[in-house]
Amino acid sequence: MTAPAPSTVDTAGSNPAGGSAHPARFGRVARGSVAAVLAVVTILPVAACSDEPVAAPPVAGGAAALPGPTPSDLALRPAPADSPPAPAITGPLTDGTPLAVADLWADRPVVLSFFSSWCTTCAQRQDALSDLARNHAGRVAFVGVVGEDTAEDVQDYLRTHRVGYPVLVDTEQRFWRSYAVREPPAVVLVARGGALLRGFPGGVDAPTLDRLLADLVLAP
Repeated sequence: MTAPAPSTVDTAGSNPAGGSAHPARFGRVARGSVAAVLAVVTILPVAACSDEPVAAPPVAGGAAALPGPTPSDLALRPAPADSPPAPAITGPLTDGTPLAVADLWADRPVVLSFFSSWCTTCAQRQDALSDLARNHAGRVAFVGVVGEDTAEDVQDYLRTHRVGYPVLVDTEQRFWRSYAVREPPAVVLVARGGALLRGFPGGVDAPTLDRLLADLVLAP
């Protein structure tokens, strides 16, 4: 690595009016500037040549994306008494962490979003869905469910569309069959406690889902 040019020392020691700098003052400034330059030159190669591994960013859709505690003031509408129970699903997240979705709907509503990285409609709606999930963070848990796909393509999709919620990997599409999902996209709304409220084959856009959350789940 090439050290920065010593012009910093000359500029710091020059007189802006065109005269000569005071010798004592110049000596102090010059020595201080040289010390600073040497410190930078000494530190940078050490950092560049260090054998310490650089921490990789968290895997998108993994355990780092799991929601935190529900807010103490969360007010929810009761689920209709005749609502069927949602199928309980347990599987690995994108980083291999196991997740039982019933653990999430034990204390908050859950939105299940079935998608694939190659699904054009999924991609068209995903940015708005990601924003909606952030707006309801803590109150409603969003969980993606990706079917047969490649890990690389899924990661590209999640990062491109800023997906900040956990994603279950369902390579055998067992979860898809449990919810009668034949192709992506599809969205399922589950009440707190596990009552199945609504399913949307073909998916649903974010504004409509936001209104449904207000009408069916979140109390004013």
